[in-house]
Amino acid sequence: MIKSMTGYGRASYNIDLREYQVEVKSVNHRYLDISIKMPKILNYLEDDIKKLISSKLKRGKVDIFINFEDKSAKTKKININFELAKMYINELRALANQENLLSNIEVTEISKYPDVLTIQENQEEEKVKEELLNVVKEAIENLINMRKIEGEKIAQDLKTRIEQIQEKVKKISLSSTGLIEEYVVKLEKRIKEVLKTKEIDEARLAQEVVIYADKCSIEEEVTRLNSHIQQFEKLLNSNEAIGKKLDFITQEMNRETNTIGSKANNLEITNEVIDIKTQLENIREQIQNIE
Repeated sequence: MIKSMTGYGRASYNIDLREYQVEVKSVNHRYLDISIKMPKILNYLEDDIKKLISSKLKRGKVDIFINFEDKSAKTKKININFELAKMYINELRALANQENLLSNIEVTEISKYPDVLTIQENQEEEKVKEELLNVVKEAIENLINMRKIEGEKIAQDLKTRIEQIQEKVKKISLSSTGLIEEYVVKLEKRIKEVLKTKEIDEARLAQEVVIYADKCSIEEEVTRLNSHIQQFEKLLNSNEAIGKKLDFITQEMNRETNTIGSKANNLEITNEVIDIKTQLENIREQIQNIE
């Protein structure tokens, strides 16, 4: 199933006063580019999160936003820097003596000074890792579901366009069958007009026809074009990441179409070639959004 590279997913989870919120957004990108924004306390999980995303997504610019809050008192520890507090007290007393001030120093005041009192998060790392990765996984699955919905719409549009191209290739093939006969009639008429005679060198005429037939033959190009169309349709039913493959096949189809246009000296074929190139350009634009 085709998946778009554009999508959004979110998930949340609450347990034992621990709250997790995860949002994932993705847009078009040539490769897989992952950017994570989360609290510093969770930085040790960055590699695990990237591995999880890489196992689920193959292409796209992926931004993941993680909020985490632990309100449980069990996981918090208050630390007092006694040495630093004593330094503050000694310096304040020295200042009071020097300036003849009262040195009534309250312990609550000292605790407000920088780095005297700190709260240390005492996380149960393995438990937090398991819980967070489950929430990230849920958010990614929601993102993938949105990608699939968008991908189905793109796939339907691509199927319609490739079917239209296939019909035009059939018309080109039919039109090309009468090119040689048409050329022979025109050439004979031209020779008679220029030489003003009804006598024609059949050997020379046959030689010119062979040269023309070799130059304007588009049978190989039509065969390859039909082969590319079949490959394209087969990939549309694949469950793999096919964006790059479809882009390559589309380039090959465009190349064969250009060759047909340059070889076939026929207005009907030229018009069909223009229509095919227009459809291929639209297809390439759609493919840029496929994973």
